[in-house]
Amino acid sequence: MIRLPLALSVALVAAATPAAAQQFVPAQSEIAFTSRQMGVPVDGRFRKFDAQVAFDPKKPEAGRVAFTIDLASISMGAPESEAEVVKASWFDTARFPQATFQSSAIKAVGPGRYEVAGKLGIKGAQRDVVVPVALAQAGGTTTATGAFVIRRLDFRIGDGEWADTSMVANDVQVRFKLALTGVAPL
Repeated sequence: MIRLPLALSVALVAAATPAAAQQFVPAQSEIAFTSRQMGVPVDGRFRKFDAQVAFDPKKPEAGRVAFTIDLASISMGAPESEAEVVKASWFDTARFPQATFQSSAIKAVGPGRYEVAGKLGIKGAQRDVVVPVALAQAGGTTTATGAFVIRRLDFRIGDGEWADTSMVANDVQVRFKLALTGVAPL
């Protein structure tokens, strides 16, 4: 008789415990961007970032996504540009070393497609964003991809003389690919 209540208690605790967060696979992930300087596309990426995801495709509204980006890990293919963008008028990485995102809602919009709403924080400024995300699965890996545009001046990126959008465009396209393991089948 003692075994049945113990088994029932374990089952109830297990049912009440939320599913474990999925595992982020940095080596298969990327956060990149394209800006325009004097009309010419300038591509870059961030080498260091982390993501925490808890997501069930059958209950997307209960999911959570958070990430942090080490802004000093920027790679633009030009050392002089990389040295410039960490300065106070750009990312000011001495005072604001990370960009952050915290989801507030996830909504399914089609098979394998979602909209993730949340707060994006860069350089002390917080803005609401809605990010389209597509999920694909292969083997045990789920890949989340998407792209969205931010306005750099909303985050005070490029202060002073760099605020002139005829030199550096205000719109910056952000692209991402996040690889995860442990996501339930779509």
